[in-house]
Amino acid sequence: DESSCAKHATRIRDANERLSFSIDPSIDRSIGIFPRETGHKRSSVETRQEAKRYTIQLLRGVTMAAAAASRMPTVYVAHGGGPMPLMGADDKTREHLASVSRLVGSRPKAIVVITAHWESAPLRVSGGESTSLLFDYYGFPAETYEYEYRPPAEPRLAQRVQSLLKAQKIPCDLDSTRGLDHGVFVPLMLAYPDADVPVVALSLHAGLDPATHLRMGEALAPLRDEGILLLASGMSFHNMRAFSRHGSPREPVGRAFDDALGAALLESDDTGRKAKLRQWTALRGARDSHPREEHFLPLLVAAGAADAADRPRRIFNDVVLGAQVSAFLFEPSETAAAA
Repeated sequence: DESSCAKHATRIRDANERLSFSIDPSIDRSIGIFPRETGHKRSSVETRQEAKRYTIQLLRGVTMAAAAASRMPTVYVAHGGGPMPLMGADDKTREHLASVSRLVGSRPKAIVVITAHWESAPLRVSGGESTSLLFDYYGFPAETYEYEYRPPAEPRLAQRVQSLLKAQKIPCDLDSTRGLDHGVFVPLMLAYPDADVPVVALSLHAGLDPATHLRMGEALAPLRDEGILLLASGMSFHNMRAFSRHGSPREPVGRAFDDALGAALLESDDTGRKAKLRQWTALRGARDSHPREEHFLPLLVAAGAADAADRPRRIFNDVVLGAQVSAFLFEPSETAAAA
């Protein structure tokens, strides 16, 4: 009867509120949860029909909420200078990187790291049967060349990355010999220290074209629904001549660019965000912060893999080596709202 239908709808409404997604309030109003319009009384048939519509909309919402809950975010991290976060010389970056797994939330099935320290044309993805480390830094203490970190390789994932990129007409070759450079192993040693999550590394395109790197992210976006974390590793400020010598905690270099970048990412919708990233050199202080853009472009891959259903969040903002540095997470809006 009408009373039982209304009670059923009320229970659905309560479940909806717990799941934190919206349902058209006009449906609630039509079955008596909200006050009815004056002068109109719903028949039991009409009420059952409205309750059915409500249930269908609820189930659609449940499906959407479940999809959002299972979708991995994408993240752009600041990996610091060489091995400094690992050797106790950069505690701020160390703490930032150690927080990444908590901020990501669900344990990823595997990780694709887009590293600022590998450029290739065409793209290359690590597809070997095992992993090793590539100590691609110079002048640091001997112990920093003895680190051990051997996460499982995942050649099938490398092939999947290659396939997704090629489907979007972005050529990519498999590389069975390259080790994990410090843009890969430094953040992962802190974020996933047990080395038990399979890892694949992906190069930048040597042409350094912003649109290409946004397209790379768009091509790889389906991996997010397969439990794969896309981790873009770089630095939002990377002017080697300016580090330390010109900045201080009170007056860091790169602050103007950091402010402009934050506004571009956090105050725009997805379309506007990507448009601004394509024209990133127009941001205030862009070339002072990145005379060469290889440490900036991983961000575009992370942003490219996000869409209108995602919300960007700044997860790190501090002064590192005298420069203002930020990191960002792109996650489903429902996840962000619950954070």
